Amino acid sequence: MNLNIKADQQNTYDAIVVGSGISGGWAAKELTEKGLKTLVLERGRNVEHIKDYTTATMDPWEFKHHLNTSNEMRENHPIQSRCYAFDEATQQFWVNDKENPYNEVKPFNWLRGYHVGGRSLMWGRQVYRWSDLDFEANAKDGHGVDWPIRYKDIAPWYAYVEKYIGVSGQAEGLPQLPDGVFLPPMEMNCLEKHVAARIKERYNDRIMTIGRAAHLTKGLNGRGPCQYRSMCARGCPFTGYFSSNGVTLPAAAATGNLTLRPDSIVLEVLYDKDKSKATGVRVMDSHTLQTVEYYANIIFLNASTLGTSWIMLNSVSDRFPNGFGNDSGQLGHNLMDHHFGVGAGGEFDGFEDQYYSSGRRPNGIYIPRFRNVNDQTKQKDYVRGFGYQGGAGRDRGESFDGIGVALKEAQTGLGKWGMGIGSWGEHLPYFENKVSLNKEKKDKYGLATLDIDCEFKENEKAMRKDMQESAKEMLEAAGLKNVHGYDAAPPPGHCIHEMGTARMGKDPKTSVLNGFNQVHAAKNVFISDGSCMASSSCVNPSITYMALTARACDHAVSELKKGNI
Repeated sequence: MNLNIKADQQNTYDAIVVGSGISGGWAAKELTEKGLKTLVLERGRNVEHIKDYTTATMDPWEFKHHLNTSNEMRENHPIQSRCYAFDEATQQFWVNDKENPYNEVKPFNWLRGYHVGGRSLMWGRQVYRWSDLDFEANAKDGHGVDWPIRYKDIAPWYAYVEKYIGVSGQAEGLPQLPDGVFLPPMEMNCLEKHVAARIKERYNDRIMTIGRAAHLTKGLNGRGPCQYRSMCARGCPFTGYFSSNGVTLPAAAATGNLTLRPDSIVLEVLYDKDKSKATGVRVMDSHTLQTVEYYANIIFLNASTLGTSWIMLNSVSDRFPNGFGNDSGQLGHNLMDHHFGVGAGGEFDGFEDQYYSSGRRPNGIYIPRFRNVNDQTKQKDYVRGFGYQGGAGRDRGESFDGIGVALKEAQTGLGKWGMGIGSWGEHLPYFENKVSLNKEKKDKYGLATLDIDCEFKENEKAMRKDMQESAKEMLEAAGLKNVHGYDAAPPPGHCIHEMGTARMGKDPKTSVLNGFNQVHAAKNVFISDGSCMASSSCVNPSITYMALTARACDHAVSELKKGNI
């Protein structure tokens, strides 16, 4: 037990937040704005908004390798360099894989960034609300445990978040994809509009709409608007999209209640078994390797799904010999990610007199889920569903005839229009998909590494066949030619939507957290990053993390004032 005596007062706060990414930034904002002196601990380096976006305005020819990935970059980032957002301009925001090892029991791409803001700087920025179709799925088909909340519980918090971060999108009135509080939508190009119209004509169970994105199509609270540069993963000096660095952390700092400490690796949660509550955290300085303890009444773990899992599993005591709050034996289990990398593409004859008029739109189209939505769309081969993202564009000229001016004109001409759509599918929560500590294999700090044992199973494989065939069918119905399907079959982790290892639930015997993201066995510890999820839906999850975090912070402060934690 750590006695919080006078000598420790300088390390005592009202609240501690571990992690400064999408959910951690929201926890910092909410807790500080509610008057709590809050310490935010980030294991990586500091990144200041605008100042540290060192490549944000550079042109391709200003880079040594003209934005190509060098052998040295691949050597230091063999996993991270597989990500679509990794290149010469963004490599500083991705971890060095040599220095941050983990162990693949089965193939798993752990894509991550250790710095202030985390992946909120590099994320895909697609934001879609869950519906009761998602929150009720576990109870209805028996996979996983029933969610302790429903859409009505989180709907006001979705709206709260959307109004603050700014979400551009089009209301469509679909029960399986609830509408939100939207800024004006971005515009589809001519071929996308054509395909959307043909899908509407051909099908009565599906639509195509513009993506719902955390991009400002008009200025909001001194931010933006988006400049349509589509260089978002470098950091946005215009604050045209939502990030912790540009939005929530500055809001927290403005209260005067924020203390941000980067280069701080949280080793464990400290627990007082006499009080049945956590007292603080033990931290290692990543430069000096010295350890220090910080204390608080409320602790929020938002270190990302696998980061939070590591901290919890490493927090062992007489009370929690198998990891903090792990009375159910579920901690580290039920790891999920979306399965994607499957879809179709094709060419289109026409619109040869048209091109883009809006620059490089950092957004695509979306085809919401249309399988297993009701009795009419129920599938025999699999449960749950999938949606599509994608877009249309026009190739540059591909002729290599001639030399000099003739060659340049051939290469700068315009080719055919084409369109591709790729699918994101739901991954069921399987107990055997898990992470665990490997104390034999250590990292450069001498700390245990994670063993990751996760795979897609028969339900996902059956779904993927439909994901590809439906994509081909829709593009052909829209009049595209030379339509081809594909299935790249990337492993779990590659979608960067890992979640589920400290799931919410109604019963402490089968879950780690309650309906307000509190650890069942330690009510002053909250977890509201992806690890809290009891199922995965098929939509990008970040706005759900944000809404759950805002809701959990409201509950935490209310309970603190009542003296319940």
